[in-house]
Amino acid sequence: MNGIHDMGGMHGFGPIPREIDEPVFHAEWERRMFAMALAALGRRIFNVDEFRRAIERIPPADYLRSSYYERWMRALVALLAEKGVASAAELAVVFERADRGLESGVARASGNSPERAAAPESPATPGAGGHRLRDDPNFPARFKVGDRVIARNLNPEHHTRLPRYARGRRGVIRHDWGVFVLPDTHAHGGGPNPRHCYSVEFDGRELWGEDHPASAAVLVDLWEPYLEPAAAEAGGSRTRGARKVTRTRAPRAGAHAKEDQR
Repeated sequence: MNGIHDMGGMHGFGPIPREIDEPVFHAEWERRMFAMALAALGRRIFNVDEFRRAIERIPPADYLRSSYYERWMRALVALLAEKGVASAAELAVVFERADRGLESGVARASGNSPERAAAPESPATPGAGGHRLRDDPNFPARFKVGDRVIARNLNPEHHTRLPRYARGRRGVIRHDWGVFVLPDTHAHGGGPNPRHCYSVEFDGRELWGEDHPASAAVLVDLWEPYLEPAAAEAGGSRTRGARKVTRTRAPRAGAHAKEDQR
């Protein structure tokens, strides 16, 4: 979906402050928020792509005024209600108690046991005999290293990992990371839909215009359905030669590390 979370290439948000010896967490509640989210992910109450989708649904004004872990909190609350783990009334009680500075906890929802059945094994994790989806030969690659491609110009209403600034732009496949769950379907209950994910190099001028430094390039991890083959052009690719490269990595399926929401 096109939303305020997709900030790549946008202006007007001011400098990014850098702290000397920045702590991992700035408050105890952030530490707990991190643990709660990972616990829910580990119990497979929801998956990482549903979590990102919930963050993207935060109203723009609330998104901009929220800190990183405040966005996590909003997403977790929404998903706990969506999945029937806690009702809106129970969550309201929790926040009321928290506002009063009292010890709080989510009451167990009627008919929902905390001992949830484990979901089927993630296709991105080792299976029987140590086989991994990433290396599955049943999913042949459409592209190979060196292929020239165009990122599709899409404006989906659903979750996607194709950033706006790359849509309709030409690039070159630099690496095939293997087969991974497609976030676009995984975020909406549509199943894993495994596809190859590639590191695609875009010339900075292709993304930002001719006044961008000619020596700069950006590497973006993009799933196969986001790409189309590009016809060869005279003069060769802009993405050849020595240059400064910025890498935008798409987190792997099952990774829960703190990430930029673009």
